Amino acid sequence: MEITTHTPNAMSSMNFSSAKQSVKPPQRGIFPLDHYAECKPFMEKYMSCLKEHQDRHHFCRDMSKEYLQCRMDRDLMAKENLDQLGFSEEAKVDSAEEYDKSKEKEGFVAGKHIDGRMKWWFQR
Repeated sequence: MEITTHTPNAMSSMNFSSAKQSVKPPQRGIFPLDHYAECKPFMEKYMSCLKEHQDRHHFCRDMSKEYLQCRMDRDLMAKENLDQLGFSEEAKVDSAEEYDKSKEKEGFVAGKHIDGRMKWWFQR
């Protein structure tokens, strides 16, 4: 039986390149963690507003804007125009009606009105 050993030269081909690696900014939608809790007060203010208003976010719009601005100022997210993130005057929600679930209270069940089993295209 022959045993082969790996020489240092054979292993050196597996190491990573010694060339300088470039750092890329995070992709849109990826938020690095706020390790130093720099924006924590803004986040807590926003979360308490959501809790106070039963998760109806349009009441907490200004706090959300402040939180995102804090993250952008500290390079925890890409800098973007807040108007493009839904904070323009045109996107502002003045009043919103909450769905009262009246259909469900009357016994409506989604899909219940469909009779029988559906057939796949290859079963027809």
